[in-house]
Amino acid sequence: MSLPVSLFLTNSGQGQALAPTKFLTVTIAHMSQTERATRIIVASIFINMGLALIKLVSGFVGNSYALIADGIESMLDIFTSVAVWGGLKFAAIPPDDNHPFGHGRAETLAALVVALVVLVAGVVIAVQSVREILTPHSVPRPFTLFVLVGVVIVKEILFRRIAHAGHAVNSSSLASEAWHQRSDAITSAAAFVGILIGVIGGEDYASADDWAALLASGVICTNGVRLMRSSLAEVMDELPPAAFIHAIRETAETVGGVERTEKCRVRKLGFSYLVDIHVEVNGALPVWRGHEIAHEVTDALRANPALNVSDVVVHIEPATNINPGEKM
Repeated sequence: MSLPVSLFLTNSGQGQALAPTKFLTVTIAHMSQTERATRIIVASIFINMGLALIKLVSGFVGNSYALIADGIESMLDIFTSVAVWGGLKFAAIPPDDNHPFGHGRAETLAALVVALVVLVAGVVIAVQSVREILTPHSVPRPFTLFVLVGVVIVKEILFRRIAHAGHAVNSSSLASEAWHQRSDAITSAAAFVGILIGVIGGEDYASADDWAALLASGVICTNGVRLMRSSLAEVMDELPPAAFIHAIRETAETVGGVERTEKCRVRKLGFSYLVDIHVEVNGALPVWRGHEIAHEVTDALRANPALNVSDVVVHIEPATNINPGEKM
């Protein structure tokens, strides 16, 4: 039997919608890393609780709005960390009959929540900073500088740990949360500079920490917009970078019998990618051989750890420049 028309195959090899069990390999592979990431998020929740309390008390006692604003943001950090934790736990649930593609979109929604909170926090801090600049007040107390040094160190450590965990599991929500921690570090560093200027310059520079908070709010808003654009792109199934698509095509074209790839659609879902690819083969091949090639393409893509592909839909097309009588 020849193969004059397209042959549609999924992982199940039966032309059906995605089979839930095919996601289990990727889910299990990511389980230990996801559990590690979850532990880091839980630890960050308790750390942010302590930091929020320290910064708020120090800000009120030390007469520093920049530190108070920093404390308020740390309280928001607790909320965003809980959202990320929930997103990770829900996204790790295996596919079921009602969710054949899995629950990975929950992780993207958590990233959107974090991005929105970061953006709102930046706007609130900016508005309140302007109010404080227009309201005369005393110079912050010197001890607040030491508090801020400790905060910057802790926040930078959290950024690095969460960013590393996010990279390991390909998590957009963890990436957003990591940059949220980095935004806090920037806010605290700006507050340190502002308070230092006020302490050295005296009453004439009493509002320096408020200007520092205003400057930091701009950085926070910028990060919020960037994170939101990234999360929205994932929700809208935007194509990954061209280099990633090229790597998928190259991998598929290494399979014996594949002449070239035609269409290639890729979207990210949770921690992994879903691929819909058309490959061209000799049109004279029997159907069973086309079926084999489709499975070999699927296996090759899912076996490549650099691609992190969880499911593949392969369409077999007859190559246009191959002599139908030529055997392959």
